[in-house]
Amino acid sequence: MSDSTSNHSKEKQDHPLKAVNESDVDVAAQLANGKGEELDPQVAKRILRKLDIHIMPLMCREIVSVPRMTFADKTTLGQSAVLGIEKTAHLNQNQFDWLSSVFYLTYLAFEYPQNFALQRFPVGKWMRQLIFFVLLVLVRSQLRSHAACHSFGGLFAVRFILGICEGAITPGFMIVTSMFYTRQEQNKRVGYWFLMNGFAVIFLGFVSFGLLHTNTENFAPWQWLMIITGLITLVTSVCFWFWFPNSPTTAWFLTAEERVLAVQRIKVNQTGVENKHWKREQFIETLQDPKIWVMALFAAVANIPNSLTNQRQLIVAQFGFTPIETTLLGCVDGVMEILSIWLGISLAGVKGIGRAYAGVIIYIPGLLGTLLVNLLPSHLKVGLLFGYWLSIFSIAPFAIFLGWVSGLVSGHTKRTTTNAIVLIGYAIGNFASPFVWKSVYQPRNHVPWDLLATSMGASILILLILRTMLARENACRDKETCQDDYDDIYLPSKELDSGISVPRRKIDKVFLDLTDLQNRDFRYTL
Repeated sequence: MSDSTSNHSKEKQDHPLKAVNESDVDVAAQLANGKGEELDPQVAKRILRKLDIHIMPLMCREIVSVPRMTFADKTTLGQSAVLGIEKTAHLNQNQFDWLSSVFYLTYLAFEYPQNFALQRFPVGKWMRQLIFFVLLVLVRSQLRSHAACHSFGGLFAVRFILGICEGAITPGFMIVTSMFYTRQEQNKRVGYWFLMNGFAVIFLGFVSFGLLHTNTENFAPWQWLMIITGLITLVTSVCFWFWFPNSPTTAWFLTAEERVLAVQRIKVNQTGVENKHWKREQFIETLQDPKIWVMALFAAVANIPNSLTNQRQLIVAQFGFTPIETTLLGCVDGVMEILSIWLGISLAGVKGIGRAYAGVIIYIPGLLGTLLVNLLPSHLKVGLLFGYWLSIFSIAPFAIFLGWVSGLVSGHTKRTTTNAIVLIGYAIGNFASPFVWKSVYQPRNHVPWDLLATSMGASILILLILRTMLARENACRDKETCQDDYDDIYLPSKELDSGISVPRRKIDKVFLDLTDLQNRDFRYTL
């Protein structure tokens, strides 16, 4: 017994107690402090159910979430092509491509400032204010610009502004998902709100079909479509303003006890909740971390096929289908997207497959589809259509990847910086890819389809490289001795304004806002 006591004392001398500032630790440190016991599975399940009830509907298409309206805006542009926007607004193919790309140009330019704001301010509050501003821009643009624009310049200006506003939508939802859910749960939750894209496609397809039968004087069907999407955004804005939470430490729908339990539940992530203090060292570490740039490269290359979003109605029409047939067939696009993403996230959750291999598997039907579209003769328009539908599978791996990103980094500044870099890659891929759809390649578009096939093959290779890097790092950490450098970290005692004394509190390593490179207990999900 005396030897054990002596050894323990020696360890304490080797690792003396360290005091840290409250701004340096995670916001959940106070709630989770000193609570290392296992959370009862039934209690954890009850908390999860409550989170799903209050958060997931806001991030899903059922009540029209903002990320889906971002996608709906892109989809609306594609639907408008069939509803006559090119003729009414006097657009040529190059101008139509620019309307798609300018959104991502400003999205790219404002991505890091938006992520910085997401760290600096409460996430829910910033997004509520941003969404309200998006509403003002959309409603004004739909009623006075989009719906009234009969020129390339007016439409260009509207989409330029929308790109600025919406740069925080996807990263904001990624941060919120990582705050409330475990890494295992994040895969499906991100997949669920991403696959709502498909429901947006189906909804807009039926709306467009109805609008094709309207005959309003001096008001084209595509202009009505713009107004409808603007009104839907109004509903979204109201929902977010009143009900979207900032973090599990302040969520309005959780009791004080449940907030503690919600924080305890995500300790397994080894990532904490958030820290509002921007850390220069974490920013530099992110820039020097090779895996971050591999992730950014994947985001750029994997989103080249996303140009199908805006071109899809034109592509199907060029197969030889009428506008009404094209509009109805477009609903199947949404069904294919829902099925492919659901299948992808289901495979990603299977032990032995994981995120990377699931992405590779889902790319196979996408590659097959591009080959069919390129090789089948023009008179087999049904075969071409099925090939096109298979190519939609290429969208699903990026949905899997978004749910994977939060499981690959830790440290809040590093996480927000990583989100910014990855989504800058996403914007680059989406900005550049529409320009390959030139009128000179129509109607078969062999060159664009060759590019899509090449990007899918390159994306498969990048996924395998990333997985190899992560697996090797996990293997190295498994061989290391137990890390105890951060076992004795405390918040110093202090006096509150009310005169109450708060004693010194020990901080769990999970809530020290360590990066994945600093915390050697962190393991990368594969």
